[in-house]
This record gives sequence, C-alpha cells and structure tokens, in this order.
Amino acid sequence: MAKHGHGGPGGPGGPGGPGGFRKPKNIRGALAKLMRYLGRYKPHLALVALLLVVSSACTVGGSYLIRPLINDYILPGDFPGLARMLAVMALVYILGAAASFGYSRIMVHISQTTVANIRSDLFGRMQNLPLKFFDTHTHGELMSRYTNDIETVSEALNNSFGNLISCTLNFTGTIVMMLVLSPALTLITFATLAVMLLVVKTIGSRSRRYFAQQQKALGDVNGYIEEMIEGQKVIKVFNHEREAQADFQKRNTAYRDAAARAQIFSGMMMPAMGNLNYINYAVTCCVGGLLAIRNGDLGGLAAFLQYSRQVGQPITQISQQVNTLLSAVAGAERIFEIMETPPEADEGKIRLVRAAEDETGTLTRVHRDTNAWAWLKPDGTLVPLRGDVRFDHVVFGYDEDRTILHDVSLFAKPGQKIAFVGSTGAGKTTITSLINRFYEIQGGAITYDGLDIRDIAKESLRRSLGVVLQDTHLFTGTVADNIRYGRLDATDEEVEAAAKLAGADGFIRHLPQGYQTVLSGDGGSLSQGERQLLNIARAACANPPVLILDEATSSIDTRTETLIERGMDRLMAGRTVFVIAHRLSTVRNSKAIMVLEQGEIIERGDHDDLLEQKGRYYQLYTGMAELA
Repeated sequence: MAKHGHGGPGGPGGPGGPGGFRKPKNIRGALAKLMRYLGRYKPHLALVALLLVVSSACTVGGSYLIRPLINDYILPGDFPGLARMLAVMALVYILGAAASFGYSRIMVHISQTTVANIRSDLFGRMQNLPLKFFDTHTHGELMSRYTNDIETVSEALNNSFGNLISCTLNFTGTIVMMLVLSPALTLITFATLAVMLLVVKTIGSRSRRYFAQQQKALGDVNGYIEEMIEGQKVIKVFNHEREAQADFQKRNTAYRDAAARAQIFSGMMMPAMGNLNYINYAVTCCVGGLLAIRNGDLGGLAAFLQYSRQVGQPITQISQQVNTLLSAVAGAERIFEIMETPPEADEGKIRLVRAAEDETGTLTRVHRDTNAWAWLKPDGTLVPLRGDVRFDHVVFGYDEDRTILHDVSLFAKPGQKIAFVGSTGAGKTTITSLINRFYEIQGGAITYDGLDIRDIAKESLRRSLGVVLQDTHLFTGTVADNIRYGRLDATDEEVEAAAKLAGADGFIRHLPQGYQTVLSGDGGSLSQGERQLLNIARAACANPPVLILDEATSSIDTRTETLIERGMDRLMAGRTVFVIAHRLSTVRNSKAIMVLEQGEIIERGDHDDLLEQKGRYYQLYTGMAELA
C-alpha cells in the first residue's frame, strides 16, 4: 500500500527555490495544456499585454528623455522649459508605474483563479482514479502535486510570466535606443553582454547541479527525521539514541556541504553581473566622454549611460525567470500526467433505487425515504436487493503475470455469514475488494442478486455495501460527522442508534462534548479500539444489506470485543456478511468458513466440520500453525 513519502521537492533549491530547476520532458505539450487554462481569460491577457507594452515603453522612453532634458534645457539654461520637461518625465514614469501595477494585479487574479481551477480539476480526477493507482503512488508523491508543483505554477503565473515578457521588451527597447544614440558605444556594450551570457551559462549550470545535490540531501534528511520521529518508541526501547544521532549527523553534514556549494555558486551570480556592469559603465564613460566632446551631444551620452546601467539587469532577471518558468512547466507536466491518467472504468448501467411493494405485492419504485432498495435495469425491470453474492470460477491478479486468486467459487445467500481465514497473503482481503469492484477480475464472474457486478454502476454497487476495514480512518470533524459519513442524510437519532449498535455510545458520552467533540489528526486523541468502534458505527449508520468486516476487531482488546459482540450480532442480523478475522473465535458461528492458502480455497465448511477434518483450519485453531 501507499506510504508517506519523504522530503518533497519544494525546499531550498527545489522548484521555485533559489536556483532550483527541474527540466520538463515535453515543454510544448505542457505549455499547450497550461495555455488552455489561461485561454479562459483572453480579454484579461490582452489587457495585460497592452499594459506590459505601456510599462516597457515608459521605462525605455523615460530614459531617452534625458537627452533633450540636458541638450535643450539644462545647457541653454531654459529653466521654465526644464520644469515642463521634468513634469513630462514624471508623467511618463507615473504612467509606467500604473501600468506595472495594473498588469501585476490582473496577473495575480488570473494566476490564482487558474491555479484554483487546476487544483480543483486535479482533486476531481483523483476521486475518479482506480484504487490501483493509489497502491502504486506514495502519499508524499501525490501530495507534492498539490503543494510543490501547483505552487511553482502559481509563482510563475504570478510573477515570472509577466516579468519575463517585461524584461524581454525592456532589453529589446534598450538595445534599439542604444543603437539609435551611438552604434559605436553599443559595440562595447555587446562585448560586455557576451561575457555576461558566458558567466550566466557557466555559473548557472553549476548552480543547478549543486542545488540538485542539495535537494537530494535535504530529502534524505527530511526522510530520516520523519522516520525517527515515528519510531521514537522503538528507539528508546532499544537505547538507540546515540546511533540515531550519529546517523543524523552524517546526513546533516552531507546536506550542509551540498547546501554550501549550492549557495556559493548561487551567490556568485549577482556580484559577477554587477561588477561586469560597472566595468562596462566605466569603459563607456571614457569612450563616450571623448565622443561627446567631439560631437557636442552630452545629453545623448547621459541617456546612453543610463541605458548601459539598465541593459544588464534584464539578462540576469531573464535567466532567473526562465529557470522558474521551466520548473513551473515541469510541475504542470506532473500535474497533467495525473489528470490524463485513465479514470476508473465503469460500464455499469444498473442503478440502485428505493423500492417497495404495493398492495398487489408488486415491487415498484418509490421516492419516499425507505430502507427498501432494488436494482433498476436499463429496461425498467426492478430486481429486489437481497444480498445474494456468488463467485463463479474467479481468477484475479494485481498484475497480469502474477495470479493471486485461482479458480475461486463460493456463494453467500442473503443473511448468511461467510468467514475467510488463512495466512497473510492468502487472498482474504482480495476477495472482499473484488466484491466492491476496487479491482477487475481476469476470469470468471461475480454476481450480486443474480446480476453480474460489472453491469452494476459502481456508485450503486458500493452504496449497497458496508465495509469495516482493519485500518481505520477518521476525518477532521465531530464524532457525529464521522459516524454520519456512512450516510450523510442520517439524523442525530440515527447516528446515536448506530453508535449504540456498535457499542460506541458509552465512551462517546464521556468525551468532553459527547457526539459534538471535534476529532483531528485521524482521531489521535482516541485509543485504537475507540477509533475502530467509530468505524463500526459508521458502517451501522449506512445500514447496508451486505457487510464486509476486514479484521474489524483486530484492534480491540478481548474485553471490548466481548462488550460489542452482541452489538455486532445485531448489526449482522439479516445481512449477508463477509468476515476476515485472525481471531478464529470471532468466526465460529459463521454459516460457512473458507480456508484460503495461496489464492485457493483448500477447505470449506462450518466450525465443527472443519475441526473434524483436522486440516489447515484445525491447525490454525489449535495453534499448531502460526496465525498471521
């Protein structure tokens, strides 16, 4: 089963972190899918494009106004004209600032709405994925899609997308204006830019490599910390504190060294670019001063120097934004990978509907609240829901090359209790998972009230089944809400009745707020037995005709098991029940007991019959073989 992953990719140096970079596999494909989301906001994006052009034009044009400001007003001493020119420059820069503010606000709205839509679609798709998908993906791996990957997309849309376009426009406009002012001085700037690009390429490649090493080391540290926190009790029992500390120190040192190398190269970028800018500025001043003396264009020199100070900034920013954008595209690629995973197949057309017999004894569909249900076929025929489940030569394997169940045949008539026993891995839980159609069989057939379960819509099929799993899971909310999870329209009285039936009412009433006590952290404040009782109460609230108990009392002590035995009997009364149990004492009163080994039913019969056979069940019951 899936386990929690260690160390996500979102720490320092990860996607969105300083220098972090993860190359996408198919940039064009991921961008096309991302643009389909952005395409919903075409008018907004058109306005953003207009504002970006205005902002860049004001930035570039404002610097050019220095030329007439000096040549036409300062040198001639035209102070009224100087005041007017300064006012014009102020208006230009205010307009540019307003345009920048405007496109930033619009992009925030677009990005957050887009990310919300992506997150919603991702969660919706996950609800429709087969259980096998979650068996093959760790919890941490899936959670990273919602956290790291979506956050990198959000960051790119919020800032990088607009900044990349703005920097490109600014850089292009600056180069054009520099050529207009002085082609000769522009050649000096081009030489400096070539060196800058070489520096960006050299330092950037090493920075990315070291950040990747840092991220790997961080994942190792985080995973070790998580493992040690979960295993604190074992560590203390075996006096393993010193060894744990020593192992952590090795990982921590490796992370420190990797982080130091990454930060050194990351920190070199800005000083290197800054110093190259200063060198370019100094050389331009010397050469430009000589040219200005010759042609008398002091204002043009001042404007050119302003552009020379600006020209290096877009290169640095573009290199940083490209990394962020590529990481965002890689994150989007991982998100869309899940969205494009084929959903759980369901060709079933038969639906579960409320039904009742009329005065003539004919089963008819009703819309009032009733516990009587029937299967509605596509042709309108109603089949009573009784709970008759049969396996007919079923063959199944989680993988095509590894068969788990071999030619399994069994039947459970309405109201019968069928138990499965056997060693771990014998296939007991697999059988009950097939009834729910969590997985598809490779051979044979499973019928429910004479209907092939493949013809029943999965939602209707699963609504008719109640399952109490060995691994309980409680949601954040009140105790009543967790019980009502079995049937969301259950009243408070029905919730309490279900709790009493499961034997949970007593401890619930001793909680601080009774049924309104809020649980969090998967019910961590409750004992394992109490959590399992709520799990059983949830199934009782659903009131299904077929009940599956998968090690339902394995976490409950013998005394508690005795207390709830009568409640469990009432819960199972009149229902078809499938029981998987390690404690054979809980299956003695079953109508039939199936003994499984390596995916085959090797013995079947009631408790007394199996003891008389003195086979595998006899060995398990008498303790001659280890009961897993």
